[in-house]
Amino acid sequence: MKERRNDIICFGGEDWWYHNQAHIDMQLMKRFARGSTALYVNSIVMQKANLHEGATFVRRLLRKTRSIFAGLKKSHSGFWVYSPFTLPIHHLAWGRVLHKKMLEYQMRSVVRRLGISNPIVWVACPAACAVALEMKKSRLIYQRTDRFEEYPNVSVQAIAEYDRALKAKADLTIFVSSTLYNEEAKQCKKALYLDHGVDFDMFASVSAGNGHPEEMHRISKPIVGFFGDIENYLLDAELLEKVVDLLPQISFVFVGKRLGHLANLDSKKNVWFLGQKPYEQIPHYGKCFDVAMMPWRQTRWIEAVNPIKLKEYLALGKPVVSTPFPELQKYLDVVYEARGAEEFARCIELALAEDGPEKIAARRKKVQPFTWDAKADLILKTLFDETGDGRGAD
Repeated sequence: MKERRNDIICFGGEDWWYHNQAHIDMQLMKRFARGSTALYVNSIVMQKANLHEGATFVRRLLRKTRSIFAGLKKSHSGFWVYSPFTLPIHHLAWGRVLHKKMLEYQMRSVVRRLGISNPIVWVACPAACAVALEMKKSRLIYQRTDRFEEYPNVSVQAIAEYDRALKAKADLTIFVSSTLYNEEAKQCKKALYLDHGVDFDMFASVSAGNGHPEEMHRISKPIVGFFGDIENYLLDAELLEKVVDLLPQISFVFVGKRLGHLANLDSKKNVWFLGQKPYEQIPHYGKCFDVAMMPWRQTRWIEAVNPIKLKEYLALGKPVVSTPFPELQKYLDVVYEARGAEEFARCIELALAEDGPEKIAARRKKVQPFTWDAKADLILKTLFDETGDGRGAD
């Protein structure tokens, strides 16, 4: 990536301390922090408090509290990280006013401490809208990577209003979903279809090593694996349960943070939940998979996704079986698309039977050009070059 001195403040979509750090805003901040002062603001609370979640709610609350008390710290990736104290009150008119004042006060203090002036302001979390629009800045970037208004337990009206305002005011709105880009680009001041990147060398190089995580030694092969957040609104638990029953001779391994209960999978003898692992360890777990899977629910949220893990699986050289979503259509030459449990199970068996060196090489070749450095350069070129046409990565 070419260095460019622009301080940057990113209102992130996740929490740096508790996410696996693969997310697009985190990956790009690593690149933008080179030679500049960069501040990553951990995700601002968007969801309404839901006490019915029980233990899950308590875990979220404790995690957010620890993040807030961590204060302002510099990460190992070179940028600063800060978690502001905010409240889930976007569904209340007075709450939005209070939220804005609270966030403004905290941001003024942190920006002053870091000596940041006239930065690029990046918004990956729509809840930062009101503060981001009024901050002194050189450019405003809006990261429209998901249908945020479809996120569980948010104020649909409030998030939709934030989204419209950001698209209208941002100097550049970034899309990773061609579905969203085609639907919404005309609503934006300037739009770029970026696609996602991948830490290609990090994932492609692990196959050369012989070491395997200790946990994987006790799991019998073949292994069908998934890494990433394990949430009910993302994964099709009913489909998974049927597939697991159809393939009792196969081990199903989940590596990631559990934020929900997946039907009766805990009771299955051939299912393993290994918990969340540091981002740098994910390739070492992934290389133990014989097949990688993406068993998504069929929802409006999934319709607009472009999961980074797809490119990570392919960089590992692994065969991938997935339920349909629009962005997958560009990869049908190297992945298996399945509708329903029976077809999903058949595709897993086919993937195991067909795998070989030529297919591994083809999968890696498919994603090798999509580095995060290249994506960061494209963003800066489009942001500062008025001749860009917005179709940056097809």
